[in-house]
Amino acid sequence: MLRAGYTQTLAVSRISDYGLYLADEEGNEVLLPNRYVSLENRVGDRIEVFVYHDSENRLVATTETPLLRAGEAGFLKVVDKNVHGAFLEWGLYGKDLFLPNRNQQGGVLTGHSYVVYLYEDNVTGRCVATMKLKQYIDNETVTVRPGQQVEILIASESPIGYRVIVNSRHWGMIYKNQVFRPVAPGDRMQAWVHRITEDNRIDLTLRQQGYTEVRNGADELLALLREAGGFLPLCDASSPERIAAGTAMSKKMFKRSLGVLLKRGDVVQTDEGIKLANKA
Repeated sequence: MLRAGYTQTLAVSRISDYGLYLADEEGNEVLLPNRYVSLENRVGDRIEVFVYHDSENRLVATTETPLLRAGEAGFLKVVDKNVHGAFLEWGLYGKDLFLPNRNQQGGVLTGHSYVVYLYEDNVTGRCVATMKLKQYIDNETVTVRPGQQVEILIASESPIGYRVIVNSRHWGMIYKNQVFRPVAPGDRMQAWVHRITEDNRIDLTLRQQGYTEVRNGADELLALLREAGGFLPLCDASSPERIAAGTAMSKKMFKRSLGVLLKRGDVVQTDEGIKLANKA
């Protein structure tokens, strides 16, 4: 079934002067304009495309990757406004994402970015954005577990940390004492679930816990050393601030990662810092 807001793999059913007509398993067709067509495309080829409505309310396909799909939360910039609502940068040629006035909270300003959720309107079938997230993002039934790797979107900053959206489904928190590199609202990244409280609050960390975290930290530290020409002016006596600025690690993680490298014989530690061993 062809649905706006989703990426689908469709078969080329016929070729026209305007582009390729792609069909789903039920025979429903959508046009892939010539802009996205290769001379090598043939009837029967399968192509991965994103489907959406054009300005004339017709379904159309593109090989471009949108900034947001149906069922996803994102941080999009307002590029235009009219009496009916605002238009958000969507990452598609000649097409912006509509944010109706009824879906705004507190109004929006052109040039500013906001956290929104994209849904498929159940009346028109068109893709629509909303800033009213309560209906789509909640922690009533948590679908993640401690230790699980998840995708997060930084939504806002508070004195204690960063409120994030987890897998476009839940709210979570990363505390500032767990962050050792610059982050800002709108950043999308991988994280790990640290714990889930009795009232379904989700606490996260930007590093995997346990031995895997240490092993990955050791590999990152070794790569930093190589990029720096074989020497870093850091050692296990350096301040946490210097270590965080130079490696984006906590002092605890730095010392554990350094310990792995020292044990493997990859590095040598001096009073001035750490340097690559000859074999590294």
